[in-house]
Amino acid sequence: MAGTEKLRGLPSVHDVVERLGPVVERYPHELVVAEVRRVLNSRRTDIRSGATEGGGNGPAIEAEVRHALETLARPSLRRVINATGVVLHTNLGRAPLGLLTPIPGYSNLEYDLLTGNRGKRDVHAGALLERLLGQPGIAVNNNAAAIYLALNELAAGYEVIVSRGELIEIGDGFRIPEVMQRSGAILREIGTTNKTHINDYRVAINERTRLLLRVHPSNFRIQGFTARPELREIAALGKERGIPVYEDLGSGCVVDLKAQGINEPLVQDSLRAGADLVSFSGDKLLGGPQAGILAGRPDLVGRLRRNPMFRALRLDKLIYQVLENTLRAVVLEQVDRVPALEMIRASAEQIHRRAEGLMEQVPSLHARLEPGHSVIGGGSTPEQSIPTCLIVLEHQNPVAAERQLRLGEPPVIARIDHDRLVLDLRTVFEEEQEDLARALKALVQ
Repeated sequence: MAGTEKLRGLPSVHDVVERLGPVVERYPHELVVAEVRRVLNSRRTDIRSGATEGGGNGPAIEAEVRHALETLARPSLRRVINATGVVLHTNLGRAPLGLLTPIPGYSNLEYDLLTGNRGKRDVHAGALLERLLGQPGIAVNNNAAAIYLALNELAAGYEVIVSRGELIEIGDGFRIPEVMQRSGAILREIGTTNKTHINDYRVAINERTRLLLRVHPSNFRIQGFTARPELREIAALGKERGIPVYEDLGSGCVVDLKAQGINEPLVQDSLRAGADLVSFSGDKLLGGPQAGILAGRPDLVGRLRRNPMFRALRLDKLIYQVLENTLRAVVLEQVDRVPALEMIRASAEQIHRRAEGLMEQVPSLHARLEPGHSVIGGGSTPEQSIPTCLIVLEHQNPVAAERQLRLGEPPVIARIDHDRLVLDLRTVFEEEQEDLARALKALVQ
């Protein structure tokens, strides 16, 4: 009976709409009514299940409807300030993008302005990829798609030889073996988890072998009693047997970062070492948008371009614009125009000076500076870090402080390290420092 009384106590849709007042004028009437009905139905469900003690009648319903409408009107995808020091933060979109003005209206996405005929959208990145890597290349929507396309075209129904130590998980539960199986290729595993020799490849080759696959361990390291053949050895064997060698490089470094302590193989070096085809991500060490790039022998790239799945996996015009801008900046050695690369190349001394400047902007902030390390992140360069300067906030409740920063406008994403709230300005754009200072002032208050 109590439940029945509570149900009867709920207001009508009309009554709630009337009590919303001016809110109704800011949104389509049908949307307002739909949200009111949704909230009332939710209350009825709670009452019937015994999940609520109150009658559900009163201003709380209007407040819930207002909040729902405001949430619908506010963009879900928003700019955040990344103060974690993780350059390729997977949860924050990996490689940060610089200022971009999308081409308004129409564009020559698939139109050849010179001839006036239909063109191909991949030309906008193709020439730059070839100039950068010395071999033709194409792009699809991510590196998993690149792996799928390569295996589907070059080895569907046939065998691909791969070391057991390279059958990795590439993030969010996606595993190389499962991607390969979906492509129609048949795995031929060789060696052991920690040791694979060139003779393992040689013995495994048979009349059904179509590809020798090597996967660079960009997101893990196996140390100790280990062995794997050099790429040159595998390439020589592939050439001897007439079988293409394909290397998936994962993070895809195209700029030498050894001076910054980042020891990742260059894509160009893999091609020079004899790989017939390589693939890598666009939003990792390249510093561009999400994409999967394939480059190598012209005949193999031509086959991939003609595969029907290439169209299914192709890039959008906005992604092509960002990718083209990124590749052009790298080709012209304008690294300062690629935010991720600029962040990686910043010295600890530069970060220290910026941190001192920020603390001067917020003199009431209880914090200290101490040396620390930034990481690349995004499944790249495991166990490799970059010296930096950390701002350690002295706050009695680091968890509450982190939450306040995260829920601010714009949200500031910091990190808690050993029960301390820590900021690393390596990943904060200089033009964001004013916003960060305001967020810290609010935190102090």
